[in-house]
Amino acid sequence: MFKTRAKYHLGQVVRHRKHPFRGVVFDVDAMFSNTDEWYNAIPEDSRPKKDQPFYHLLAENDQSFYVAYVSEQNLVADYSGEPVEHPDLDDLFGPFEDGQYPLQVQLN
Repeated sequence: MFKTRAKYHLGQVVRHRKHPFRGVVFDVDAMFSNTDEWYNAIPEDSRPKKDQPFYHLLAENDQSFYVAYVSEQNLVADYSGEPVEHPDLDDLFGPFEDGQYPLQVQLN
């Protein structure tokens, strides 16, 4: 039986280990749940294992805002205390407080 536990939670601010972006977790897949085309576009020597949690992030870098899909092994918690400025945050979360965003939507 497959069991996994997500390290990061909804509303938590995280950053990528290798690339210069950070974001807020808005969904978690227990294991990889994207297309093979997406996965195969990652250079083979950098591909994460599929049997780990993958996170959907409202992400930002110095140039833009976007949605990112990132494996747990490539994330670290962001303890900077700085808010994320993604324009879609208000659709899902309340105001930034104590380093995270509280959910403002009803989950199924």
